[in-house]
Amino acid sequence: MYKKRRLDNGLRVIIHRMPRMQSVALGIWIKVGGRYEGARIKGIAHYLEHLLFKGSRRYSCRKIKESIEGVGGYLNGFTSEEFTCYLAKLPHQHLFRALDVLSDMVLEPLLLESEIEKERTVILEEIKMHRDLPQSYVYELLDELLWPNHPLGQSVTGTKESVSNIKRKDLLQFKRRYYTCTNMVIAASGLLDENEFFKRIEEKFSPLDAGSLSRFQAAQENQSHPKLKIFSKETEQTHLALGFRALRRDHPLRHALGLLHIILGGNMSSRLFNAVREKRGLAYEIGTQIKYFQDTGVFLVHAGIDNRRVEETIKLILEELHRCKTKLVSADEFRRAKDFYLGQLMLALEDTLDHMLWIGEYTAALDKTYSLEEIIKELEAVKFSDLQELAYQIFKEENLNLALIGPLPEEKKNSLSGLLRLK
Repeated sequence: MYKKRRLDNGLRVIIHRMPRMQSVALGIWIKVGGRYEGARIKGIAHYLEHLLFKGSRRYSCRKIKESIEGVGGYLNGFTSEEFTCYLAKLPHQHLFRALDVLSDMVLEPLLLESEIEKERTVILEEIKMHRDLPQSYVYELLDELLWPNHPLGQSVTGTKESVSNIKRKDLLQFKRRYYTCTNMVIAASGLLDENEFFKRIEEKFSPLDAGSLSRFQAAQENQSHPKLKIFSKETEQTHLALGFRALRRDHPLRHALGLLHIILGGNMSSRLFNAVREKRGLAYEIGTQIKYFQDTGVFLVHAGIDNRRVEETIKLILEELHRCKTKLVSADEFRRAKDFYLGQLMLALEDTLDHMLWIGEYTAALDKTYSLEEIIKELEAVKFSDLQELAYQIFKEENLNLALIGPLPEEKKNSLSGLLRLK
């Protein structure tokens, strides 16, 4: 299903040909992100990602955008805790135009001093914007609780202090260290000529040195009691993020965790949506989310709730989590969760961009790509008891972290702390 090659310098290439599509998606993945940074240069991976769109040896900033958007394409990039990715989706006949642009951005960026200073201001505004959005900033507060004094507990965008002090030499050094063929994956999905694509990749990337593998600081797992962080702000509703450290990206029970997520808060049929919104009208937005990393992960509940009924909502959420530990899910609920899990994956993999993101991330992270058939087989092997076992393993009182943003006075902290029980 997937065609893979590894060049002599360590560069990995993976292709999924979708002959019925008229588009193609291309991504250059670098195995580096926020968790690879020290406090002094926090946000440098994200800063560098911005700057690569500001001009390269053969393409000006304007030409980079026009080359892709001028043929009806989509161009973007993102930085996460563990990856940086530069991507494009466009009509299939323009694939090699996208490859020229993205490869020149990654291999030959100009990193002009004038652009560095200009983009510094842009990123500082981005940091302020996120802080002004409580539905976004509450996740940063939760990360600080989950990973204190650790890169995972610090924003990918960095801080005002760190971004203000990053110099051009820091950016060049960071790029030389991490933007190497050993840390790089090129993924493509859609209508394309596989042999010609591999040939073009070899021409552009074979002369490069291998470099060395990225290393990161291991996650900390030493929490001994529930933790609460309140950011007092005059908002129309209270924003909640409640999280537990969970499973690493390749954990054998990751599909069971996906089903637990769906049952608890993954859609409008979920328990939390029904209990919190439909039955009691306590929130408009309520759901769950999973984050996977190389060595750990997070299971979290997020909600925007009525300011007058914060305590009631927290109690209700914790009751639903505890119920997963004491009672098996029903056969009907279990089957619907499996069908939803598989159906959502199948719908996503019909899209060339989503399919590229799927194969690119797994190849970059694990040097492995799962086929849909493998996922189906693994999903069918998940048992009722696996979900209860995971709930016992993850939903522990001492592992509980709660971040809140809203008009909550400091004296409210003691009463809210007293609610953090899972019994």
